Amino acid sequence: METEDTPAVHREIHDAGNKDTLPGTLVRSEGDDPSTDELVNSVYDALGSTFDFFREVYGRNSIDGKGSPLRVTVHYREKFANAFWDGERFVLGDGDGELFRLRPHEILDVVAAGLAQQITAPLLLSVKDPGALAVSIADVFASLVKQYALGQSADQADWLLGLGMLAPGVKGKALRSLAAPGTAYDDDKLGKDPQVAHTNDYHDMPIYRDNGGVHINSGIPNRPFHLTATAIGGNAWEKAGRIWYDAATGGKLSNEATFTDFAKLTATVAEELYGTGTELDAVNTAWKTVGVL
Repeated sequence: METEDTPAVHREIHDAGNKDTLPGTLVRSEGDDPSTDELVNSVYDALGSTFDFFREVYGRNSIDGKGSPLRVTVHYREKFANAFWDGERFVLGDGDGELFRLRPHEILDVVAAGLAQQITAPLLLSVKDPGALAVSIADVFASLVKQYALGQSADQADWLLGLGMLAPGVKGKALRSLAAPGTAYDDDKLGKDPQVAHTNDYHDMPIYRDNGGVHINSGIPNRPFHLTATAIGGNAWEKAGRIWYDAATGGKLSNEATFTDFAKLTATVAEELYGTGTELDAVNTAWKTVGVL
């Protein structure tokens, strides 16, 4: 675990002006007065909340553990209904307004998920299981950032990622559900949430489709975290989060890790941290429930 006595956040937000040139124009950096753009200010606050979470809970200095600046570009392209990490920054479109929208006051977990991919940097360019693990781990910590900011215990949290990101009229709750993968939305235009929650439903897809289904199959490792956290009880970022964090950052996670590899690693970490009691039982039961162990 990387620590410093007083790690400080450094935020940089650029505006692409609805063009595809990155990074765009710098519109707010650390310590600047608030912008007239509500989205810029919400992203600035979300970056601060994400930085504070990892520093205060896990002693981590910024998202890479080395104090790197947190960079985001907003207003990317015209009606761009997506977001991505470009290797240096998280890039956000404004949504197409028909299926997806960007609501500034509800983007904390979306920003946190984009940044949290750096926790498992070796898995970033991976496909199939390792790639799905990278997506899942980012989702897990994005959910924890939101829970921590709201002061919610595991049983109080909604376990939804991207709440409010669906456009008006679209039937659904959010982009993804960690508690019940595959139930976030079901709409005539958008379709049904394709995430799966059990290995019996694993999508063995070609690499050219979603890197082998990384966003679909990530529901399989997402659900065990929810099950573990709710079985242990209390604040999810404490014991369950610590297990997942140590497993992801302890140097034992291969860049070719399968779901089974990660499940065994979380069990090993749980026993090392808490012995053979409730925590280890919760981890093992959770992974068995989704067919991994």
